[in-house]
Amino acid sequence: MRSPRSHGSGRFDLEDLGHLGQGVVFEEGVLVFHPENVEISDRVYVGHQAILKGYFKNKMVIGSDCWIGQRCFFHSAGGIHIEEDVGIGPGVQILTSLHDDPGRDHPIMDGALRLAPVHIGAGSDIGVGAILLPGVTLGRGVQVGAGSIVTRNVPDFAIVAGNPARVLRIRE
Repeated sequence: MRSPRSHGSGRFDLEDLGHLGQGVVFEEGVLVFHPENVEISDRVYVGHQAILKGYFKNKMVIGSDCWIGQRCFFHSAGGIHIEEDVGIGPGVQILTSLHDDPGRDHPIMDGALRLAPVHIGAGSDIGVGAILLPGVTLGRGVQVGAGSIVTRNVPDFAIVAGNPARVLRIRE
């Protein structure tokens, strides 16, 4: 069995961030891990108890005029890039890593860690409780329905929903 180790408290000082724009709001209880790899542009709101889990490599980049809801969880081991004017509802999870299957004779946690970035295009909106899985790219102006699980790339201006999320229509 592996020895457990701490990832730290997530408490951070603003000057520790890789970049901090003007007019950024962090509500109470926000945690940021590896803040040196987290870059936040101007006028970003980060809601209560959100977790921005940076990683020792790759970057989490959040563009200007974004809104990140309460209790979101972003894990940027593979890298996260959120363009400008994106709304992200409460409880959204963005994941950028997974374990490969090491075979039936080994626990899944023993599988190699595979990293894949997530990219969210400008002007998109992610509904409450949605989950974006590793390697997903959302085009510009995408609407993701509440509770959806996005497993594949989404074209510009698509409205997607479900588990797995499917394109319902293209916005006009």
